[in-house]
Amino acid sequence: MTTLVRYNTVPALVNRLMALNNYYNRPTYRGNGYVHTPAVNVKEDDGAFHLEVAAPGLKKEDFKVSVHKNTLTISFRQEQNTDETVGTYTRKEFGLLAFERSFRLPKTVDVGQIQATYVDGILKLDLPKVEVKEEQPKEITVA
Repeated sequence: MTTLVRYNTVPALVNRLMALNNYYNRPTYRGNGYVHTPAVNVKEDDGAFHLEVAAPGLKKEDFKVSVHKNTLTISFRQEQNTDETVGTYTRKEFGLLAFERSFRLPKTVDVGQIQATYVDGILKLDLPKVEVKEEQPKEITVA
């Protein structure tokens, strides 16, 4: 699970090593299809967080976006259609069948107002912010 807001406290060398790890994290074949983790951009402005998930060639009906407790989960699962077998592949490298990404949301996100759109291969989510009131300490008198 990824935290939505991340502060850069890691030295630049470690950041480069982590980028290399992401480069080698290519789609893998598991069981009946390819599984990989799509790239995600997270932007923040004064009023909201904006997520962009790179998921080209998919249908918006196949996405599932849910929030449980303080975790936003974006998943995709495509049923493999075995009725159309026209020819035999000697190698088949594309054909994404599933992925899932989870993000821990800060308390400032208004979960009831989250909106998602899928245009030109990019799933965009807008997570509006709401002002969180700090709890005031409550004194209890002992009787």
